[in-house]
Amino acid sequence: MSKIDPSRYGRNTRAVRAGQVRSAEGEHSELIFASSSFIFENAAQAAARFKGEIPGNIYSRFTNPTVRTFEERLAAMEGGERCVATSSGMSAILSTCLGLLRGGDHIVSSRSIFGTTVNLFNNILSKFGLETTFVELTDYGAWEAAIKPETKLLFLETPSNPLTAVADIQRLADLAHAHGCQLVVDNCFCTPVLQLPFELGADIVIHSATKYLDGQGRCVGGAVIGGEKRLEDVFGFLRTAGPTMSPFNAWVFLKGLETLAVRMRAHCVNAMKIADWLQHQPKVETVYYPGLKSHPQHELAGRQQSGYGGIVSFVVKGGQANAWKLIDATRLYSITANLGDTKSTITHPATTTHHRLSDEQRADAGITDGLIRISAGLENTEDLLNDLAIGLSAA
Repeated sequence: MSKIDPSRYGRNTRAVRAGQVRSAEGEHSELIFASSSFIFENAAQAAARFKGEIPGNIYSRFTNPTVRTFEERLAAMEGGERCVATSSGMSAILSTCLGLLRGGDHIVSSRSIFGTTVNLFNNILSKFGLETTFVELTDYGAWEAAIKPETKLLFLETPSNPLTAVADIQRLADLAHAHGCQLVVDNCFCTPVLQLPFELGADIVIHSATKYLDGQGRCVGGAVIGGEKRLEDVFGFLRTAGPTMSPFNAWVFLKGLETLAVRMRAHCVNAMKIADWLQHQPKVETVYYPGLKSHPQHELAGRQQSGYGGIVSFVVKGGQANAWKLIDATRLYSITANLGDTKSTITHPATTTHHRLSDEQRADAGITDGLIRISAGLENTEDLLNDLAIGLSAA
């Protein structure tokens, strides 16, 4: 059976059907092509495939049918021309930077990003002559002031990890393009169900597929989505360096995409109720959630996103000591730094996801000792609130 034309269908349909080509066996679910390499009909065909003269599979480091189905499906959902699947979310960012940049180039990044991404920019890419300047996510004057002639990429997460700050993607896209730069948006927190950065002018979208795309905490993976020509160099890096997604993981992510829309809406419902409940608790200083009217970018999030997401962060009074007491007293929440799972998770960013940052870097990013991040899962809301009440009583 030939592939469907994704442009003819809505995104929910694309999430279930895009990219699949059935074999002669007529399977209903996608196949896992657990093969390291693929055979050729003859030597001439092998030579033509290696030269790129004809399409076809060669070696699963860079061509595998299951991985390709995942790539085509996610690209169709995001509205991009092409997707390159990688072994993790961090390898997606690495592949983007090393595929598109060279020594002497410059990145402007929000400082409100995942701690490991900060370390990648500061401690790994810097070894290869790539300089990064960090700015406040919503200070657009600072973004413009940081751009230099050598600047090639503007990088951000929106909403940000862990404080859920929201950036104006269209404004930053216009700024990037005015200076001949590309805008890279990490869309992990929203997914294409809640936010479509390409429609707002972004050039590249990045995912940690480990999070909501899988949604059940099973596999690690990443993805880079963008234009066909733009991603050719990213693919070239992956083909040579090999941070490759496995066929099995790609198959798991395909199954995750099929239920993504249903799950994201349910995550949003639980997160909103948790955030609203937390803001009325006397032991809570601040709640960070775009769905709250108190959030500084609430109005922007309402325009730019079709939902407010499943991540809620809050500051408990009493600093790290009480934050740890709260976390340890919960019984339903999983104490883990992962997010986007059907199971609700809870973590202390200052000592987990952002622990490798200096005290000054954490302070600049607004990550205080009393900050706790929750990823709202799909449990009954009342059970989640009751468990948090137990935690707060111990804090």
